[in-house]
Amino acid sequence: MKILFVGDASNMHNCLAQALRDLGHTAVVASNGSHWMDTSRDIDLKRGPGKMGAVKYVLDVLRALPRMQGFDVVVTCGSIFLDLKPQKVRRVFDWLKRHNRSMVMSALGTDYVYFHACHDGKTYRYNDFMVGEHPSPYALSKEYQAKHEDNWKLPLMRQHSEHIVGNIDGAISCLWEYHACYKPLLGDRLAYGGIPVDTKGVEPHLIDREPEKVKLFIGIQRDRNILKGTDRLLEAARRTVDRYPTLCELKVVENVPYEEYVTLLSQSHVLLDQLYSYTPATNALLAMARGLVAVSGAEPEYYDLIGERDNHPIINVSPLVEGDIDAKLEWLVHNKNLLPDLSRRSREFVVKHNDSQVVARRHLEFYEKILDKK
Repeated sequence: MKILFVGDASNMHNCLAQALRDLGHTAVVASNGSHWMDTSRDIDLKRGPGKMGAVKYVLDVLRALPRMQGFDVVVTCGSIFLDLKPQKVRRVFDWLKRHNRSMVMSALGTDYVYFHACHDGKTYRYNDFMVGEHPSPYALSKEYQAKHEDNWKLPLMRQHSEHIVGNIDGAISCLWEYHACYKPLLGDRLAYGGIPVDTKGVEPHLIDREPEKVKLFIGIQRDRNILKGTDRLLEAARRTVDRYPTLCELKVVENVPYEEYVTLLSQSHVLLDQLYSYTPATNALLAMARGLVAVSGAEPEYYDLIGERDNHPIINVSPLVEGDIDAKLEWLVHNKNLLPDLSRRSREFVVKHNDSQVVARRHLEFYEKILDKK
């Protein structure tokens, strides 16, 4: 099978492409390298700054189009898969649809469908923008008002979303959150894929004995700190260390190079990741593959979706319960004898559900189902 990925997010498409190649398929990635991550791609579509960068980017996309035809499946990174305005993205989408056998969308990231599901009062109990019936800290921030408040409410965004969703052959969700909001729209045209992790390429550092002190780790991305609830996780972690300085310690890193980040992460026991999620995302899964215990989202809806009844190693924290983060961290440091078992089970969980070849086979099964209907 010949598969083209257009766009990438957190290295997901690049990781998936490599797994598909290992399974004997042809996979090509055309992307901007996940922005600052600068991940591998076969066709470089990175936009430079300013007007000249914009002009060059459009030319780069046009030059790349002849290399982006004749594929069995084209997989776009959401509905806005290029660094262009929706009208121009739509024109590229239509060209790709005419010159390839099928179009599939990776359901991920904030888009029109997810944004409106976050505000409908019924799809989620909490999310990036709402906690219960109240706006999240991010939704009250100046950053949100500048970037999102009006953007996803515009008629052109609705029109663009309806055009893409109405003309794809199917979509594959990477998290429960996106599966939940797209299922009512797509029905059988939606499948769950999950986030791929190259577990064979991740060296595990399993916790082999009860540590004297639990090493808590939190990585901060300035532009996503409030959005993902890292600010509240950090505050709770600091309170826990202040209460139990002989039982735990905290390592905080901010915007460090990736190799340094991985080294520091591997020297820790517990990763604090996201607060407003139902599902462990890329950062948590990579940490779990290394043998760390993740404090993140892992709601019953997620375990039900993946069919996991027995192994629940993620420490689920809820923004709806006052003091829940503090209580879960306190439980961890007072039960640090359980860390070796949680470490082993965390690695096993990712290998079972998120190994890149496991995710790739889910994708292939869905692609074949789509192509059979052609």
